[in-house]
Amino acid sequence: MNNQFWQDRKTLITGHTGFKGSWLTLYLNYLGAEIYGYSLKPETNPSFFLDAKLEQEVSRNYIGDINDLASLKAYFKDTKPSILFHLAAQPLVRESFEFPLETFETNILGTAKVIKAAIESDSLEAIVIITSDKCYRNKEKMEGYLEEDHLGGDDPYSASKAAAEIVAQSLRLSFLKEKNSNLATVRAGNVIGGGDWAKDRLIPDCVQAFQNNETLIIRNPKSIRPWQHVLEPLRGYIKLAENLCTKNSNIFADAWNFAPNFDSQRTVEEIVTKVSSQWGNSTEWKLQEGGPKETNLLLLDNTKASKQLNWKPFLGFDESIEMTVNWYKSFYNGEDVKETSLLQLKKYLEKETLNE
Repeated sequence: MNNQFWQDRKTLITGHTGFKGSWLTLYLNYLGAEIYGYSLKPETNPSFFLDAKLEQEVSRNYIGDINDLASLKAYFKDTKPSILFHLAAQPLVRESFEFPLETFETNILGTAKVIKAAIESDSLEAIVIITSDKCYRNKEKMEGYLEEDHLGGDDPYSASKAAAEIVAQSLRLSFLKEKNSNLATVRAGNVIGGGDWAKDRLIPDCVQAFQNNETLIIRNPKSIRPWQHVLEPLRGYIKLAENLCTKNSNIFADAWNFAPNFDSQRTVEEIVTKVSSQWGNSTEWKLQEGGPKETNLLLLDNTKASKQLNWKPFLGFDESIEMTVNWYKSFYNGEDVKETSLLQLKKYLEKETLNE
């Protein structure tokens, strides 16, 4: 990673108040970037963004909806960012069953509007659109999906992310080829880490059940997912943005998987058992009956990122869980959220130095 590249570089993050966006804000601020943020208000309480006082790290913190094209255009014009990371989305599978049209509007049309505003901006060098591992037409096979595999999605959330990929590719090929900016899309696994308080997410559900001495409710104990610590794909996104600004940037304007190695794939039940052990609780859970059908198996292949970007995961499964649980323990012990998070980030970046 090129720390000098990020010094005072104007970087816009949509969705910067969310879990992943907050970690990216912290990460890029630590690298020296000048951060701009466009997002809805934090939707959870607690909130990583608020508890870590990350608004202090944002040069201009704009609370707005990505479906508002006029506001987006005005914000791009006023701030003149060099790099764009688009994370703003409706991020929950189960919520997409309740609000399918709203999910389509935000994840498809909202993404199109963000890219449209970016196209009309003369300052952008690199655009990184974050979608999801669920954008693939999932046949629940034991091999990881490659970037060129079919897109699809049975549930509204997955379909919206597949469509966002297609929209991004179309706009890139139609309008960005003649400009000095490049666009790439990225797909990560199931991210975990401290500061995630969203509903219907496994780790937050575990932590709050164990903290309150309640029985944990889980939906699909045998489902297998590509679990990874949030810092892993974020490092990939940052590395990709750097490469999109190089002389050979066109070869990086494509789709990319930033997934954990296959030995980090675990069932939901295995995750619960490991978190319970780290927390110091006995594992008490019961199965939630009913509800919409969810995927039983989903794996990604990270060979392309490994070979072409020299990106690879640094954290194994056990270390990812340990970091995550330690963050939440620190939170409930009343320790400073920003200090805890920065300490974890610094220790993580030490691994990059060792692996260079």
